[in-house]
Amino acid sequence: MEDRIINILKNSDKALTIYEIEDELNLIEVEDIRILQDELEKLEKSAIIYHSNKDRYMMLADSHLKRGIMRANKKGFGFVDIDDNEQDVYINQDNMNGAIHDDIVLVEITSKKNMPRLEGRVVKILKREREKFIGEINFINNIGYITLDETKVKLKIEIDREHSMNAVDGHKVVVKLLDKLDKNGRYAGEVVEILGHKNDPGVDILSIVKKYNISVEFPDDVKEQLKNIPSSVTNDDIKGRRDLRDEMIFTIDGDDTKDIDDAISIERLNNGNYKLGVHIADVSYYVKEGDALDKEAMERGTSVYLVDRVIPMIPHQLSNGICSLNPNVDRLAISCVMEFDGKGRQVDYEIFESVIRSRKQMTYKNVNSILEDNIVPDGYEEYVSNLKMMGELADILRKMKENRGYIDFEVDEAKILVDENCVPTDVILRNRGVGENLIEDFMIAANECVATHIYFMNLPFIYRIHEIPKEEKIRSFLNYVQTLGYQITGNLKENNPKSIQKIIRMLDDKPEFKVLSALLLRSMQKAIYKSENLGHFGLASKCYTHFTSPIRRYPDTTVHRLLRTYLFEHKLNDSTMKHWEEKLVYVSEHSSSRERASIDCEREVEDMKMAEYMEKHIGEEFEGMISSVLSFGMFVELDNLIEGLVSIRDMNDFFVYDEERMTLTGEKSHVKYTIGERVLVKVVRASKEEKTIDFEIVKKL
Repeated sequence: MEDRIINILKNSDKALTIYEIEDELNLIEVEDIRILQDELEKLEKSAIIYHSNKDRYMMLADSHLKRGIMRANKKGFGFVDIDDNEQDVYINQDNMNGAIHDDIVLVEITSKKNMPRLEGRVVKILKREREKFIGEINFINNIGYITLDETKVKLKIEIDREHSMNAVDGHKVVVKLLDKLDKNGRYAGEVVEILGHKNDPGVDILSIVKKYNISVEFPDDVKEQLKNIPSSVTNDDIKGRRDLRDEMIFTIDGDDTKDIDDAISIERLNNGNYKLGVHIADVSYYVKEGDALDKEAMERGTSVYLVDRVIPMIPHQLSNGICSLNPNVDRLAISCVMEFDGKGRQVDYEIFESVIRSRKQMTYKNVNSILEDNIVPDGYEEYVSNLKMMGELADILRKMKENRGYIDFEVDEAKILVDENCVPTDVILRNRGVGENLIEDFMIAANECVATHIYFMNLPFIYRIHEIPKEEKIRSFLNYVQTLGYQITGNLKENNPKSIQKIIRMLDDKPEFKVLSALLLRSMQKAIYKSENLGHFGLASKCYTHFTSPIRRYPDTTVHRLLRTYLFEHKLNDSTMKHWEEKLVYVSEHSSSRERASIDCEREVEDMKMAEYMEKHIGEEFEGMISSVLSFGMFVELDNLIEGLVSIRDMNDFFVYDEERMTLTGEKSHVKYTIGERVLVKVVRASKEEKTIDFEIVKKL
């Protein structure tokens, strides 16, 4: 009936009453009319149709309303990201209608057509995404008042002792809303979890984790299932698998990695080609579709890596135990073994179930010592020739990728060092050497091989896609680059990876390269999961998936499950196809959503810890680069990637902002600040609670 209702409303030239829809559907029975009412209510809640004040129905797309997500500002106003629309809608504080950050809302556009900025008002809150809120509780006259961690959420929450779980002043708590007390955003609430006192070690990070709805503990049914998970591989497990335990297979990871997904091997064939083996932990052998472990892994979507802890997608008993490719123990894997010629072309491959025994758990640091400095650490002597052969192949594969348009934005990453109480002691740059690039190149090769194999079988699958950037965003970036006096030559009208790669290469010797590269990266679309193959723009790959990290990412676990279904068990019947066609749409969307939550959580924790670190350096001076210029000031990024704001209010002049050139110019001093300039700054403020750092300019460098 839903499809029939939508079809009627789409083809109607006016809004229809429920009686007119009944007539169109030829409904007579009372039960059918009741079903119609239920379906109309569902479609209205889903914002597919619009129910007017005059009790008429029409397609929302044909109405004067738009659906979107509220992005609130801590000052009280907000912007609504409209579905399938480049331009967001500004919502004045008086027009928020009770909406808060992340709510899905219906918006009426109120600005005139010739206005440069869309303005509107919230007509209806379709869905409140946040069910729980995190904050600090303090009591006055037996009423607990919540100071929310998130300043963007404008709610006043009051909790009586009966609903406080015996919390005390200074406790960080998780709160659920009960009743609305007035139209000014006052709510009665209930404490549903006490995280600990705000000064207890680790509670600061836990508060952020809870905000993003990331589960820390595993439910009882998962713990119960763990009792049946073996601690070692049995002979029955090995049956039907290719035995690779005698091959020289090893792993390369960070110094403190405990969840090891991938192992590699290499061999030079008689024809001169390279035979590369990428062996990935067979998580789906232990995590069966639909069981408690699988449901929890799907809900989590990904592991979360924070400064002092990992919140795993699957319990440590699997992620660090039976599934982790630890050295000198038998482990089950799915292997993708590929043959490459001297130009990096893949000329043959196999994908199969295997059992392996990793010879050594190598570290990037030691591998880089061999491949970059020719210094062999103790215990690595027998692996040197294989590592150097891998280095050769990785160079060939990277050149091949670059020739097709692979884009390397050279993005730096910060590493925050903390003590046993999770207090930051230093912030440094992560080293990215030959070893890290080698593993990346090999994993990309395996991901492409697996994706291409299933794509040409024309079977339901989950792809990692990165769509073509919006032409206007690239044009806007190029216009800005020209205001800096740089000319980008050649035919860049073709919006393809090679054209973006060409821009990067033309800018890589410029002093502002680091900032310009980040600006260009922000002009790109975000990579997501989808059940449709749309290619991966950034990798210049026609067909790509995530196969190599099933311990840490649910899409990879799903890819393994599909390989087992299609290639090893040969289940290719209609019911199997229909099941996966339907399920993969949800898995893709949910995994993309949980990935975004994980990234946002990780960034917010880093911002907090960087601010906490800088609290100890107020008054000190540091060198940095202007990373962005806005109407209210500019952000300066230090060499260790800590970023702070130089507010226009703290500058000794009246500064004029040029939006097109992204500059601030002093009216009296005529001093001009622009992106990419090196400056000396002093730390004037830092707040761990607000996750902010404020600088003032000492001088240009």
